[in-house]
Amino acid sequence: MKKKLVIFGTGDIAQIAHFYFSTDSECQTVAFVVDAEYIKEHKFCDLPVVAFEDVLRFYPPTDHAFFVALSYSKLNAVRKEKYIKAKLLGYQFANFISPKATVLNQGMIGENCFILEDNTIQPFVTIGNNVTIWSGNHIGHHSVIKDHNFISSHVVISGGVEIGEQCFIGVNATLRDHIKVGDRCVIGANALLLADTEPEGVYISTATERSKVPSTRLRKI
Repeated sequence: MKKKLVIFGTGDIAQIAHFYFSTDSECQTVAFVVDAEYIKEHKFCDLPVVAFEDVLRFYPPTDHAFFVALSYSKLNAVRKEKYIKAKLLGYQFANFISPKATVLNQGMIGENCFILEDNTIQPFVTIGNNVTIWSGNHIGHHSVIKDHNFISSHVVISGGVEIGEQCFIGVNATLRDHIKVGDRCVIGANALLLADTEPEGVYISTATERSKVPSTRLRKI
């Protein structure tokens, strides 16, 4: 019998989480919850939506697992807050780890983690709690990903890297080996990090500019 699951959220991330849990896990979503003030509809993905304030009454932790399906809003602080509140209510948390990911780190993964397809997680990597790792990343050996992080797609984290709490790492970012990223850092898309970062740093790569030559004047296209 599948484990009954309650998902926090009714946005895109919650819909995606429901899809993955439904198709590739031992969990069955039975309801969605949000704070009462944010309830707009009482159905989402054809399942009930209830107020977080009432979740214990309808879906007690004795019979249900919990998953917080929120994005990196406010440097993951919102997802962290809901994770902590659900934990204080006594819930056990589900993980989604795609069977299409290569996970070789001996199970050193915390709770409320969302690890999608085509990730390579090498031996001796440690992943904390409440971590989202989107699709197609490389997490190098002996790296440490601390709690409440969001790693986008096609990120290369080389061996021995330590990433502090509540960081966001954008698509195609590259982190060289044996560096430390401070808490609450934003590493933008296509950024290249070659040295340690201080907490709350923002590292943004230069965007590609439009050519002065219009597309209609390109001869070979």
